[in-house]
Amino acid sequence: MLKYKCLVLDHDDTVVQSEDTINYPFFCYILDQFRPGEKITPEEYAYGCYHTGFTQMCTEKYGFTEQEQEAEYWGWKEYIRTHIPAPYAGIERIIHRQKELGGIICVVSHSSEENIKRDYAAHFNLQPDEIFGWDYPAHQRKPNPYPIEQIMKKYNLAKEDILIVDDMKPAWEMAQKTNVPIAFAGWGRLHYPAIVEEMSRLCDYSFLSVDALYTFLFGTH
Repeated sequence: MLKYKCLVLDHDDTVVQSEDTINYPFFCYILDQFRPGEKITPEEYAYGCYHTGFTQMCTEKYGFTEQEQEAEYWGWKEYIRTHIPAPYAGIERIIHRQKELGGIICVVSHSSEENIKRDYAAHFNLQPDEIFGWDYPAHQRKPNPYPIEQIMKKYNLAKEDILIVDDMKPAWEMAQKTNVPIAFAGWGRLHYPAIVEEMSRLCDYSFLSVDALYTFLFGTH
């Protein structure tokens, strides 16, 4: 018996380990190219993305121009084509079990559809039922409720049929706008206690390990 008919999964740092191995190292490279001498620590990067969002951090803290932002985006797209992030251990069990029981897997992410499809094919040998990624216009990306509204409409789901699983605050904002429950994916944020504290307090559920989420969804078997 499914606890939730539909899991709405974030991608970066919820399903795959992308910040430490791809996004942060690439941004350090870009920062050195655009602002020689500027440095950013992993903590500054994580908290900057969490509190202001990546785009705002680039413009407000580092003064990136529109042209520099576009160059960063296309550079990142090229970089990630040859750097595949590893999944978190055990996340494949959740994805496969949800599908085996007839459930729906949707991805709502600030990653691009191209990367999400590649990662699911490489790591899980399947594709999500729906993907709402960075390729959508800004007004249709999370925290906008558009992805959840479309999922509910297409699959005839009530809010209690869905669980959002995410590590960042825009997903909580999206959940608030749709009254859909949200679980904090804390396993990728264990080194950042302020994020863990706030997200654990805001979200309906909080899980500091993938196994804990699996047990919550499917029991111990």
